[in-house]
Amino acid sequence: MKYRSTRTDSACGYTAAHVIKQGLADDGGLFVPETIPAVTTAELATLAAKSYPERAAYIIGKFLTDYTEGELLSAAKAAYAEPKFPNETAPLAKLGDDGTYVLELWHGPTSAFKDMALQIMPRLLSLALDKEGEKRDALILVATSGDTGKAALEGYADVDRVKIHVFYPVDGVSEVQKRQMSTTEGKNVNVTAVKGNFDDCQNGVKAIFADKDIASKLDKKGYFLSSANSINWGRLVPQVAYYVSAYCDLLREGAVEPGDTVNVTVPTGNFGNILACYIAKKMGLPFGKLICASNKNRVLTDFFETGVYDRRREFYATTSPSMDILISSNLERLLFMVAGAQKTALYMQKLKTEGRFEVEPEIMNVIRKDFCGMSADEADCEKTIASVFNEYGYLCDTHTAVALGCAKEYKNKDKTAMLVASTASPYKFASSVLKALGETEANGFVAQRKLSELTKTEIPSRIADLESRKVRFKDVITPAEMPEIILAD
Repeated sequence: MKYRSTRTDSACGYTAAHVIKQGLADDGGLFVPETIPAVTTAELATLAAKSYPERAAYIIGKFLTDYTEGELLSAAKAAYAEPKFPNETAPLAKLGDDGTYVLELWHGPTSAFKDMALQIMPRLLSLALDKEGEKRDALILVATSGDTGKAALEGYADVDRVKIHVFYPVDGVSEVQKRQMSTTEGKNVNVTAVKGNFDDCQNGVKAIFADKDIASKLDKKGYFLSSANSINWGRLVPQVAYYVSAYCDLLREGAVEPGDTVNVTVPTGNFGNILACYIAKKMGLPFGKLICASNKNRVLTDFFETGVYDRRREFYATTSPSMDILISSNLERLLFMVAGAQKTALYMQKLKTEGRFEVEPEIMNVIRKDFCGMSADEADCEKTIASVFNEYGYLCDTHTAVALGCAKEYKNKDKTAMLVASTASPYKFASSVLKALGETEANGFVAQRKLSELTKTEIPSRIADLESRKVRFKDVITPAEMPEIILAD
């Protein structure tokens, strides 16, 4: 399996190890496989009887063909071991009798779905350094809207030959998310708050990657830059595995028969999670419509409806902050897969220079065969949290509520079985969840305790002790200062 850039017509033939090590293509594009491997009905039946690490290693191995089966299985078993995932790795919860299933992706060490990829990704990178004969150490840069940052810090902490620096919007994450990042332990980690929103952080990281002078200075220090965001293929491909695993679980539980169609709703900001689902569908999974669920920042909803992607709009800070994004980086991979490199490069150039681009109607018609854009505002989100708990006794976080609200609306016109991705524990956003259930408490840690008492549910142990942890990282900078602080690492 070879890889190429989304912005170059000629196939460059990069290996998986190379793209995982490098992160971003030299031309600013994202790496994509030259072909999408297939998974058959027979393979799904076999995988249904296997453990999650075995499933993940098998699916990842279809893309990372320069890694051995033993390497991937060892990495998956270590990543998804019981100390990291004390319950099931990615269990399903059934809501009612209308064929709605929730895929819970937040049972890892940071109680967010990013753990599913960021527990195995550091192991893939370490293997890549050896395969590439790389003598320098990796400096991982991460822009986060909350969950990616802590998951990356948790995954890379004290990993040999790696340093990691995380940037987050100072007022754009929850209290729990901020405390998770600022109290991180590890000799090779650094965390900095940025005055601005997630897009400011993400644009700053992209600018650093594109700066040859910074690369040269880091090279002299014995470092090269890489990324743990979903722009890195090594972060995205493990996400494909959990959608395959979810269908296998539906088969194993008798919820579907082989070949039965399932629609999927994914709460979406940077477009990586739902893109992984799309890739699973392209592999042969019988997924029907993919519902891209946005919050009040409905830049993706508008794109799917109109064909125009326009980031020149008001930015809203919502109760689902991990989705507060106006530049959805992984949309570029979808555009490449449908429209090709030449058009994708043009779209991305227009987004950079004009703040918008428009996709031709014939291309949008192809995209709409697979995708439907929907959104839920703050009021919708609160109603969904309350109604889902009152009706099913199921407690969900704000991001999952966005998806569940959109899924319910979509099922009004399509009764096909629905899989809904649940991306975070409700206790990461306890104040907002508590408010939806009729009580008010601004302090996130007090809100956790009240939420637990009210709902008779348990606070995840890794969140419960956050309040008492010592804060290590307190710096707040402007986006313009990001290069300087990286060179000072």
